[in-house]
Amino acid sequence: MEDNRIRVGITQGDINGVGYEVILKTFADPAMLELCIPIIYGSPKVAAYHRKSLDLPTNFSIVNSASEASYNRLSVVNCTDDEVKVEFSKTDPEAGKAALGALERAFVEYKAGLIDVLVTAPINKKSIQSEAFKFPGHTEYIEAKLGGGANALMILMKDDLRMALVTGHIPVSQIASTLTKELIEEKLTIFNQALKRDFAIGAPRIAVLALNPHAGDDGLLGNEEKEIIIPAINEMSAQGILCYGPYPADGFMGSGHYVHFDGILAMYHDQGLAPFKTLAMDDGVNYTAGLPVIRTSPAHGTAYDIAGKGMASEESFRQAVYTAMDVYRNRRFDAEARVNPLRKQYYEKRDDSDKLKLDSTEEETTL
Repeated sequence: MEDNRIRVGITQGDINGVGYEVILKTFADPAMLELCIPIIYGSPKVAAYHRKSLDLPTNFSIVNSASEASYNRLSVVNCTDDEVKVEFSKTDPEAGKAALGALERAFVEYKAGLIDVLVTAPINKKSIQSEAFKFPGHTEYIEAKLGGGANALMILMKDDLRMALVTGHIPVSQIASTLTKELIEEKLTIFNQALKRDFAIGAPRIAVLALNPHAGDDGLLGNEEKEIIIPAINEMSAQGILCYGPYPADGFMGSGHYVHFDGILAMYHDQGLAPFKTLAMDDGVNYTAGLPVIRTSPAHGTAYDIAGKGMASEESFRQAVYTAMDVYRNRRFDAEARVNPLRKQYYEKRDDSDKLKLDSTEEETTL
């Protein structure tokens, strides 16, 4: 029974933020321990400090690796030999070093097949910067770690609201010059595949947001819609992807039209995340699509303003764990279905009678 449970690797994130608080609160619920085998990559001493300072009841076991983790227990793998001091709400390079150590150990064990999915607690992007980490965030780090030209897509989601981004952590001044028809087509392809394989939606409908106000007003407010976005939508539509737009972002979200789509593709970070977090800040999930590894995280950051006060809600982190497990099951189901696809049905005309014929499919078995 134990072997069939999903092994959830959890990175501690920034130890001066709310990461450990939301992790420990999530697994204080015995029902969560029945759903999966959770393994924290971090520091048992730091975990114990957070537990004591926040007066949390969560127990955990110390293990050398995820291979030693047992059912119905929260386990912690020690990823640092250094004595790390917790200073709530402080931006500290030592905290960044501890966060990176946890990430690196988690990836070693993922590649060894010791964990099935990865849930990352929030990092402080300034604290973690070093010679070993020169990335704007988790998504870019994971792309580089996997190598092989891995292309990720950030999706923020809550229930049926799924917001993906063409461009992520780049300055606003670089957005227009970064957008290309090919980039939008790439993101639409990844999004469509993720909606099908990871979320089990047979024929997903994707809304594409415009870059400029009023969708460019026929070139009056910008030409990106006419020259880049609409040609990309037309090309992908011709390939069978159900994508529509471009829609002016303000009216599209404000009118509630997003409820008619399975996914929304925004052109840049704040265009998508500002309305999303207004609607789903407390229980939204950040999902990284397009990669072999299944990675989720809570939609919030380190929340330094409430760190160490016991005020952080664990709901977003809990939903991140649920989402990772759901995607894992959906991918397994999809892989099994492709191994044994339904046979084709066709009629063969012979004489004056039509007979139903069955044949095995030769369709592509990989996405």
